[in-house]
Amino acid sequence: MGKNSGDYRFLKACRKEEVDCTPVWMMRQAGRYLPKYRKMREKHSFLEMCKTPELAVEVTLQPFELIDLDAAILYSDILIPVEAMGIDLEFIESRGPVIHNPVRTLADIKKLKVVDPYEGVPFVMEAIKILRRELDGKAPLIGFSGVPFTLASYMIEGGASKNYLEAKQMMYNAPAMFHELMQKITDTVIAYLNAQVDAGAQAIQVFDSWVGCLTPQDYKKYVLPYSKQVLDSIKGGVPRIHFGTGTAGFLDLLKEAGGDIIGVDWRIDLDTAWEILGHDVGVQGNFDSSKLFGTEEIIEESVKDILDRAGNRPGHIFNLGHGIQPKTPPEKAAFLVDTVHRLSRRK
Repeated sequence: MGKNSGDYRFLKACRKEEVDCTPVWMMRQAGRYLPKYRKMREKHSFLEMCKTPELAVEVTLQPFELIDLDAAILYSDILIPVEAMGIDLEFIESRGPVIHNPVRTLADIKKLKVVDPYEGVPFVMEAIKILRRELDGKAPLIGFSGVPFTLASYMIEGGASKNYLEAKQMMYNAPAMFHELMQKITDTVIAYLNAQVDAGAQAIQVFDSWVGCLTPQDYKKYVLPYSKQVLDSIKGGVPRIHFGTGTAGFLDLLKEAGGDIIGVDWRIDLDTAWEILGHDVGVQGNFDSSKLFGTEEIIEESVKDILDRAGNRPGHIFNLGHGIQPKTPPEKAAFLVDTVHRLSRRK
């Protein structure tokens, strides 16, 4: 397969073409469950690894030494572009991302920059260029970003949240301010993703990890227009995967916002989700990552159920319902991928 080949199983599934077996990759497949990664983290901080192309490339490639994956995803974080916007970001062990200057006022929003990715985050594009050379003939490369609501939630809350009250208060009580923030993030994300495509990303996934905290009505009013701007603006005809968690109640709206493939979590059966979405889009998902701590029999049973629900329909990409968990045994992840390939092999 050459550099510009569309013959990768993953890309064919993105285009809803026939494949020899169902492609599979795992969100957060490069990370804390891998022994080599943990050794690297003893020497380097998380942000240092994201911002050093050689380190990001090494981590992106690590899972391929153990697991027969059908796609690579750039090792980075959804908050990388917001740091460049002017956010004081720190990753604290056991707490995750902490934002030391949360966005709460109009003055805070005015201070934020719309980022030129080549000036603000050039290391991301450099890592993608290196990875395309390293992966040529082996696997396609997925670029990614958070979409505006999840990024705005982090920025307003100052980190992760259980109830998103600060974000929702701005949304409800100062909608003009909220929309101004969302538009600035939207403009930044559009430029960021298109720079990734220009650098060589062969597919794009957008993450709306926190959007499940909203009602369908609030999603439609406050979020959908901005996600749609992002997804409509991705150039180059690359496949677009739109993923959110907790979205079973408004999958139709997620589809309306855009994407060639809609990612679904484990809270809804795959066939039910696909019926709601319609078969004109593909579906990615939706194995519960907790089952990777179960026996091989448990894993195989769940894989078979998901594949049966997909029914070999073109456009299914097997994935977890969210990211792989840090203490997952790597051999279980490898077994999952091999089982997907084995059970989905077309006769």
